[in-house]
Amino acid sequence: MSKLLLVFALSSCAVCAQVPQRTGSVHTAEVDLGYEVLGTSGGGTPLIAVNGGPGLSHAYMMQNDLWQRVAMARLVVLYDQRGTGQSKHMQADAPQNMEAQIADLEAVRNALSLDRVALLGDSYGGMVAMAYASAHPEHVERLILSDSSAPSWNSLVHLLPQVFPDREEQGKRDGKALSADKEAAAQAGLVNHMRMMFYSPDLREAYLSHMGDLGFVPAVGAAVQLATKDLDLTPKLAGFRFPTLVINGRYDMNVAPLTAWRIAHAIPGSQIVFFEKSGHLPAYEEPDKYLQILSTFLAPEGAKPPHKVAKRGEK
Repeated sequence: MSKLLLVFALSSCAVCAQVPQRTGSVHTAEVDLGYEVLGTSGGGTPLIAVNGGPGLSHAYMMQNDLWQRVAMARLVVLYDQRGTGQSKHMQADAPQNMEAQIADLEAVRNALSLDRVALLGDSYGGMVAMAYASAHPEHVERLILSDSSAPSWNSLVHLLPQVFPDREEQGKRDGKALSADKEAAAQAGLVNHMRMMFYSPDLREAYLSHMGDLGFVPAVGAAVQLATKDLDLTPKLAGFRFPTLVINGRYDMNVAPLTAWRIAHAIPGSQIVFFEKSGHLPAYEEPDKYLQILSTFLAPEGAKPPHKVAKRGEK
């Protein structure tokens, strides 16, 4: 094991041992939703983190101890979206549209008796978070959009083909070579895709070496994209009245920083922070800064923050 991986493993074990963790399931008419709870209630505002994909479980977000560290101060909830991970027990004809995603998130919140939450959406999860926030603003105390998808697929600035033509070509070759085995082809495609998510080559290799099964279900991803292809949440953003933080890796070519810039300028009073040594996963590449920025944003009003989060136009 490399020094980098050894340090990661020791850090994770030390923090995880201090943070209560439990799993559960929420039954609905269409799906049983598996969730994971870190920490205990009674601290700061509980946080629900919505993972990206679509078609992935929340496992890709659990590759370091970042969320355990966040849970030292508040309850943290992560769940698997319908059809993925621990939420695969689903009706065959259950829809994958945004209304269904909103209903699932609401079911998890309600089952855990959480009145008002800080809602964090990562990557595609940002689109789900924006949709939920527009449908249920009464339950959103604060909103965090982390390398979030645009409010519509058409407005997403996606630069992977332009920046990684070699990787894109490799993905096509791998897919063709493994065409007889759809599952193997899908997993090879996911690994190739993940290779384009990072700023640091060392952290990329560390992540890939221990990421394991991320619960990727290509059919779910395809169904979600088809069901949401005409969705446009842009008009809803101007009506957001809760504090909003927009985060983006400076070198994110999957969701380019221009996407975050546009989202931040569409939401009144929002804050934006760029992570200068990150690609699409700043929570993994710069976890200390991520924790600091998140803790500052979630600090109670009037508390002295450890670090000032710059608002738009400030330096």
